Amino acid sequence: MVSLAGSLRYTEGCIKYGIGLQPRCFYHSLSVISPTYPVDTEEPVKLPEQPLYIHGTYTHATSGESFATNNPATGEVICTVQRASIEDLNRAVDSARQGFAIWSGMSGTERSRVLLKAVELLRGRNEELARLEVLDTGKPLQEANSVDVMSGADCIEYFAHVAPTIRGHQMDLPGAMGYTRREPLGVCAGIGAWNYPIQIACWKAAMALACGNALIYKPASLTPLSCLKLAEILTEAGVPPGVFNVVFGDADIGQAMSRHPGIDKVSLTGSTATGKKVMADAATTLKQVSMELGGKSPLIIFEDAHLDNAVSAAMLANFYTQGEICTNGTRVFVAQSIHDEFVAALLERTRKLKVGDPMDPATQVGALISQEHRNKVMAYIEEGQRDGAVLRCGGKPPADPALAAGAFLEPTVFTDCSDKMAMVQEEIFGPVMSVLRFNDEAEVIQRANDTEYGLAAGVFTQNLARAHRVIAKLEAGTCWINNYNITPIEMPIGGYKQSGLGRENGPTAIEHYTQLKSVYVELGDVDCPY
Repeated sequence: MVSLAGSLRYTEGCIKYGIGLQPRCFYHSLSVISPTYPVDTEEPVKLPEQPLYIHGTYTHATSGESFATNNPATGEVICTVQRASIEDLNRAVDSARQGFAIWSGMSGTERSRVLLKAVELLRGRNEELARLEVLDTGKPLQEANSVDVMSGADCIEYFAHVAPTIRGHQMDLPGAMGYTRREPLGVCAGIGAWNYPIQIACWKAAMALACGNALIYKPASLTPLSCLKLAEILTEAGVPPGVFNVVFGDADIGQAMSRHPGIDKVSLTGSTATGKKVMADAATTLKQVSMELGGKSPLIIFEDAHLDNAVSAAMLANFYTQGEICTNGTRVFVAQSIHDEFVAALLERTRKLKVGDPMDPATQVGALISQEHRNKVMAYIEEGQRDGAVLRCGGKPPADPALAAGAFLEPTVFTDCSDKMAMVQEEIFGPVMSVLRFNDEAEVIQRANDTEYGLAAGVFTQNLARAHRVIAKLEAGTCWINNYNITPIEMPIGGYKQSGLGRENGPTAIEHYTQLKSVYVELGDVDCPY
């Protein structure tokens, strides 16, 4: 067996992580493994340095700079990644313009066929892509296998079928006719988050490409690897060179993308603070923006809720992907009359969660994205205790010495919380649940809305009239009744207030990735007073 604490045998590690052994095979198929490679060579699992992806091929950055991406579960460096320069971004924009000219000239049906081929390839490589995602994010394999790649493929499939239906409308006018055209924007920029790297890349690619746009994608620097595999797959499926380019970098490249006159739209998934900066930079060229930003969402559990289902939802809304989900319902409001019963059931189940090696299929809670991020989460936990909240479980790294080098943290539950505590008001992005009591409907609605965020909300009750009534009053863009964090591609997702602009997924997304042209057609003579 391979230990998380020590060095990994290179061959064993590659087999376990589904990574090719040949120096170049990572760029072609992660599943290629040389059976003759010596098995007694001991060194950490390490991939080749990753270049950019421009115009349908791997391209070395001109900056001469690189950064490391680490395995959150071990702290070991997976590989180095080349950092893009402004010159590289300009190359990507030029390439995207060339690709856009070809891609936008294809019919929706032609684009659909190409995207459906990419869906087939994604699903066929789910296992290897999921393992790469686990290596880079620290999330459990059981999640990545069932959600990350598959939900990305689902999104591309949905928009592949939408592509042939994108159209305008015709109208009859006195002595004339008019019609509208839905046209692609041009070159879009996608800036991704580190919690769902391949899913977010697929989502942005699906919407942009289905509408006939080209996309330049910058993943989060903490999780840069899987979008390169998506780029390979799109090229293999027949997407023209330049239609999907990948550049790596930090805030400077993100800012350059937001300001670039050759980029027509920016789509961001990230923090509210980052969103404000991107919006300000995009304003310099008045380019369109859509953003899914931070959240501190309420989950309201009324006294008539199905208790087991409510506990399940609260756990999913706080501990899935180690709590690193923007829509998470981290403020759990529980009716006074069932508070103690709910907490008892919650604690019993939470204490049984398995924290461990993310590659172990039995692991339910993996590693946080980095030691730095874990320290931030721990600071909120310590502040919550100082503020008077009662720590009921978790709140510390696991005792298992095999996990000591990773950024692990036990699922954490606080009770006796108050609305004004920092950990109740601010987004933590970790496995930390705050349980709050409430007495009546009007009170909990007011308290649930008392936040600068408005990304998501959930209500548990068997009284459907109350469920719809409460949902209608909650200031949140994505809501659930008697479930949580279910995001079918068919439904738009996005936030109110400081949680975002625009919507992604569902038919509404077409409006955010196209522009509308009105055309007036005169059928008679020009009526002129001169």
